[in-house]
Amino acid sequence: MRKTFSSDSDIVKRYLLLLAGLTIMSFGIALSIKADLGTSPISSAPYVISMFAPLSVGTVTILMHCIFILLQILILRKNYELIQLMQLPVAIIFGWLNDFALMMCRSVECNSYIQQWIFCAAGILLVAIGVSFEVKAKVLVLAGEGVVLALCQVLPVKFGHMKVAFDVTLVAIACVLSFTFLHGLYGVREGTLAAALFVGVIARYLGKLMDGWKLGEESI
Repeated sequence: MRKTFSSDSDIVKRYLLLLAGLTIMSFGIALSIKADLGTSPISSAPYVISMFAPLSVGTVTILMHCIFILLQILILRKNYELIQLMQLPVAIIFGWLNDFALMMCRSVECNSYIQQWIFCAAGILLVAIGVSFEVKAKVLVLAGEGVVLALCQVLPVKFGHMKVAFDVTLVAIACVLSFTFLHGLYGVREGTLAAALFVGVIARYLGKLMDGWKLGEESI
């Protein structure tokens, strides 16, 4: 599938939309962490690792995305497209944004279970908005989705099913790391399940609302 854009300004608009999506997503992750009801599947392992290692959530996120890029190369081999290496600078920006969002939300406190769910719901909504922006931009996907797409290229599995399996694997890794190094379950709770159930649904709904947005002519 090949996309062509009518002008350089269209490409700039799309990358700005992607940047906006990453920023919104980062604040959603930060609110989920502050809610302390469990983070989204993709950020569960980085959060847990940041709790026992001298690394920030953003730094671990960057390292994790580097692993995802390497996995794509190993899975696709000669079919790997070098343009996908653009995922690396995007991963670095995303990691920085994660740490920036957490810094900006450092004063946020939840004093009741209801407040926790309010912030958790806000985090889920922001992550969904960020994902819908990423999809609408149509320039590239984050490395996590890249791994899922790569697996779908070599295995007879639909994207939706592979995405669920991938998310479950990430949550399982987070649980193992949590029990091994923290001797308890952290970063994975009812909020993690809520994020897994609703982020995709909300993002698809928002995507339909954004179908009328014009970012320039393209051919596929």
